Amino acid sequence: MTTTRSIAANGLTFAVDAAGAGPDIALCLHGFPESRFSWRHQLPLLADLGWHAVAPDLRGYGGSSRPPRRADYHIDHLVADVAALFAALATEHGKGRHLLVAHDWGAIIAWIYALRNPGVLDGLIIMNVPHPRVFRDVLKTSWAQKKKSWYVAFFQLPWLPEALLGARGAEAIGKAFSDMAIDKSAFPPAVTDHYRANARQPGALTAMVNYYRANFPNILAEPVVPLAVPTLLLWGEEDSALDIALTEGYGPLVADFTLQRFPGVSHWVQQEAPVAVNAAMREWLGAKLG
Repeated sequence: MTTTRSIAANGLTFAVDAAGAGPDIALCLHGFPESRFSWRHQLPLLADLGWHAVAPDLRGYGGSSRPPRRADYHIDHLVADVAALFAALATEHGKGRHLLVAHDWGAIIAWIYALRNPGVLDGLIIMNVPHPRVFRDVLKTSWAQKKKSWYVAFFQLPWLPEALLGARGAEAIGKAFSDMAIDKSAFPPAVTDHYRANARQPGALTAMVNYYRANFPNILAEPVVPLAVPTLLLWGEEDSALDIALTEGYGPLVADFTLQRFPGVSHWVQQEAPVAVNAAMREWLGAKLG
């Protein structure tokens, strides 16, 4: 059973959905323009595997605190949120293993948390976002990826992104899912309406876009250390924002690396193909973390 509550961490309040119990924490980080709701298919699986699975709305999203300044969304604060959430949950439930499961912006945060905190995580599951060094290297040489990343430059503009995303009841937010998805049935109105309603909250769209404004391009210069944590990269091959070339080149960066690609699946991999994603997670977690 999934429950909803709030957790105080890093001076903010986070709305979370949680399933399972015990000290082994699987923290699930969503992306743009999503919410904790994007993990609805994975929380029961993780709980069944013995994890206390917790999916927060990231700062600025949904029912979580929404700091007002652009600087409040710098990666240093986002990484500190993860550390504080793990600490708060350990205080409540005891110290156990730490697993990060992350997609899109949540995956950027997860990669950098892992890079800055070697030896802290027991496992890392990333979905449709590359290691920062891989993204930097591909972006330098690939015109295809430069074209796919046009929206990052657009999001640097003041007020206009919010105006366009918020028009007609945040219609563009709903279309971000339904238009990009290969299996449109995964995003019926009941699902896209949830994300549109979140985006219509006062200040929400500015908070969402501030993730991009506060961090690009500097985030691509994150110092790299070899990662020892077992890492699973799950990738929907029909990602219209991120090129398939971003799944290559991990050998020097991640010592224990597993890649699983999903043909005919878009960027929204865990929502569009939950059965296949959950099967891959179950197999990998059983093999790597027992």
